[in-house]
Amino acid sequence: MRRLRLTRHSILLAICLLLSGPLHAASPYTGPLFDAHLHYNVEAFVELYPLSDVLGRIQRSGVRGIIANSRPNDGTKTLANARKETQAISLTVVPFIRLYRNRDDYTNWFRDDSIYTMVEQELATGTAAGPYRGIGEFHLYDSANANGPVARKLMQLAEAKNLAVLAHVDDDAIDLLMAHAPQARLIWAHTGISAPSVERVRALMKRYPKLIGELSYRPGLTAAGGQLSREWRALITEMPDRFVIGSDTWINARWEDYEGLMQAAREWLGGLPPEMARKVGWENGAGLFSLSDKTR
Repeated sequence: MRRLRLTRHSILLAICLLLSGPLHAASPYTGPLFDAHLHYNVEAFVELYPLSDVLGRIQRSGVRGIIANSRPNDGTKTLANARKETQAISLTVVPFIRLYRNRDDYTNWFRDDSIYTMVEQELATGTAAGPYRGIGEFHLYDSANANGPVARKLMQLAEAKNLAVLAHVDDDAIDLLMAHAPQARLIWAHTGISAPSVERVRALMKRYPKLIGELSYRPGLTAAGGQLSREWRALITEMPDRFVIGSDTWINARWEDYEGLMQAAREWLGGLPPEMARKVGWENGAGLFSLSDKTR
């Protein structure tokens, strides 16, 4: 009987360990990455990180596609227009129009008609390398500001022109923004950095089929050893086509650690089945913009 009780205990312990995650560190994902949240702001491209430096960091990280946005839009144009340099490292730049000319615009853009005019002008001229493909990243520090007149017009413009939107907002603002443009492709920066529950994220994903969760800075995403937490692994496994990764290089310190940020993503991606890891790490982001897949 003693031996039988120990055997049952061992079985129960093994089951608990399996449910809580891998028994040992998984091998990191080694495929291509799409960085769906990259900034090249004035503090970076003027002060410390010239084009050659950032492209070197991107290349060493195995990143093959980026959503580029910047304050002001000069940094995005620098990346998008460097066709010779980006082609040399097999990098595709997907340019977005950011709504911030300066830091004052962060808290007022949603009701400032000059922002809407700026977006129209940028769309008309594009970059030397081609048209813009999206709008954002923008912030809403109060979800009610999603109903601001310019916020509403920009969502409707994005829907009409099939532009993706990168929005740093809370879960209530997702409902408000999508009410303006139900068919818009909305990339939810950090999948809600204000940490709505995984159940709330799941409900929003089910409600809005074109909502994509970007996973940089996401509270609760990883647990011990840098692997996915159990609840996030369950959600990503349930909806593997709905998530992308990002770096969010909003300050220079994030550029300094760019390769570390991408390696951390590779670590938790490695805990997913290989095809699923490739979806989240590369295919979902690339597929949003119909990038050709030359990485196999």
